[in-house]
Amino acid sequence: MPKYSIVVPFHNEEDNVTVLYDRVKHVMEQVDTSFELVFVDDGSRDRTYRLLEEIAAVDSRVLLVKLRRNFGQTSALAAGFDHSSGEYVLAMDGDLQHNPDEIPGFLAKLEEGYDVVSGWRAQRADGLLRRFPSRVANGLMAQISGVDIHDFGTTFKAYRREVIANIPLYGEMHRFIPALASWYGASICEIPISNPARTAGKSHYGIGRTFRVMFDLLTIRFLLKYMSRPLHFFGVVGALGMFSGGGLATWLLLHKIMTGRDVGGEHGPLFVIAAVLILGGIQMIGVGLLGELQVRHFYAQSQQTPYTVDRVVRMKPSEEILRQS
Repeated sequence: MPKYSIVVPFHNEEDNVTVLYDRVKHVMEQVDTSFELVFVDDGSRDRTYRLLEEIAAVDSRVLLVKLRRNFGQTSALAAGFDHSSGEYVLAMDGDLQHNPDEIPGFLAKLEEGYDVVSGWRAQRADGLLRRFPSRVANGLMAQISGVDIHDFGTTFKAYRREVIANIPLYGEMHRFIPALASWYGASICEIPISNPARTAGKSHYGIGRTFRVMFDLLTIRFLLKYMSRPLHFFGVVGALGMFSGGGLATWLLLHKIMTGRDVGGEHGPLFVIAAVLILGGIQMIGVGLLGELQVRHFYAQSQQTPYTVDRVVRMKPSEEILRQS
């Protein structure tokens, strides 16, 4: 079992694959301990997979995971984490906007005892249209999660195996791993990293991702507070609806008894509102109970992976010896 696993997802990065491999391999060989490189091809349509396959054919430390289609960065990372076997796991992008020379800094923090080490792009190479929304989102995320770090969005992070194994990844949740890890009581620190500009290939990020991040913030807020107790959220909303609707209906009943007037004409809208509040409250409590059943099932059953693997490629050490001889 290797001590370190370096997980790198690739999507149409044929110009960066070989350079990244050479640089990461050089850095990890200087660290002078056992390691593996887990490369995930996330449905690339260029020569990315072919180049990765050639690398895996000559280096037994490379594990190549090919996904059947483009599932997205979060699912690609999940595939890499699931197939890695190191005691510590480090994730980074495959576009060379993460400097492999900074890997030892992450590993040193893990050795100090931290569970999660997150990179901080203090000086970003992106334009204002990406920096400003990102800064707002990071600020909101820090407030919502209570995790005091500056940069949730970067993939350049390192984890202890037992921490990342407990975090289910789906959708676009990879950027919120520190927040989810804090729910499990993980110790988290942040180190500054460089953010060199992309020199080859095309960026897969756009301004449209900002809106998805905002929606994910709402999801994270709900998960952090009510992931294991959904009835506490839906039950409160349902109870408020039932009590307010019941109070309004009681007032209408007393009004009819005391005045003898028909409430259907003068107070017809209030009668409808009371009925809707009561029924809506009952439904919300029902949703909360169903959520509790789902949570029980979640903890009782294994989860289905959010990706489909086409093949896994790794050369056996004996084959590598034969090639070298």
